[in-house]
Amino acid sequence: MSATQKIKAPVLRDLEEFESHFKQSMKSTVPLLDKITHYIIRRKGKQLRPVFVFLCAKLVRDVTPSSYTAASLIELLHTATLVHDDVVDDASYRRGFLSINALWKNKIAVLVGDYLLSKGLVLSIDRNEIELLRIVTEAVRQMSEGELLQMEKARDLNITEEVYFAVIKAKTASLIAACCASGAASAGADSVTIERLHRFGMLTGLAFQIKDDLFDYGDGDVGKPTGIDIKERKLTLPLIYALTRTDSAKRKYIRALIKKHNENPEKVREIIQWVHQSGGLEYARNKMMALKNEALAELMHFPPGEVRESLETLLDYTVNRKK
Repeated sequence: MSATQKIKAPVLRDLEEFESHFKQSMKSTVPLLDKITHYIIRRKGKQLRPVFVFLCAKLVRDVTPSSYTAASLIELLHTATLVHDDVVDDASYRRGFLSINALWKNKIAVLVGDYLLSKGLVLSIDRNEIELLRIVTEAVRQMSEGELLQMEKARDLNITEEVYFAVIKAKTASLIAACCASGAASAGADSVTIERLHRFGMLTGLAFQIKDDLFDYGDGDVGKPTGIDIKERKLTLPLIYALTRTDSAKRKYIRALIKKHNENPEKVREIIQWVHQSGGLEYARNKMMALKNEALAELMHFPPGEVRESLETLLDYTVNRKK
């Protein structure tokens, strides 16, 4: 059994049931919208967000009708943000498939994103799931703020480690935390338990993002370093650490390369090699493992069993995945 199969095993039936709930939540009387949402459904990823929701619900008690609402709400709002992100980034592909804006142009893509947001709001209000709506919309707010904070700081390349963690906490970890908290809330957990699983999700999300940042420097089964973050002038943890451990002249030189030569493959390789030599990857890996251990400590408050074991495997997968 693969790690992914082991992770999903306790909630496999719930995930299958969720498919029909999610399809129903996206339905529209407008043929064009139905065509586009069908395209989105057929190209969904690994379903990790619903997995977090259902596992956390079962860790507390069991999956309930509210759990399906929570998973649908998160998927609707998250998909809406992805559709909008592709418009902002002028991206033509999403997970190897043509993006909505590439197929139907920006105006329709923005309206589709708005429609998905509204469907999430209506779904939660119709089912009187105000607490779930609060948890998830708070995450969406943080994601927007994190994206804007990163864009603001990227202009002068002055991101400190503190700002970096503020960005990834908002952009990435807040949504995983919302998955875990809404899963717990949907199963009737008390506020202490909901907060504990929210923290577990937050720590897991932080570790997940650092792992993604490491891939950009060739750390994993990605063949060679990609340097995409450098090309986009994003300062991630390995580079931030390296910049803080060098003299002002070298720091000025590296920042000039990122600002003026970020499209030059040779200069990007030079930056990547320097970060390797400066211990940036080792530092980031250590931070990632510390976060993973903190997340694991939160899980230890729950009784052992198949569900907790799946969450432990999911945590291991987060930091050990190859792509």
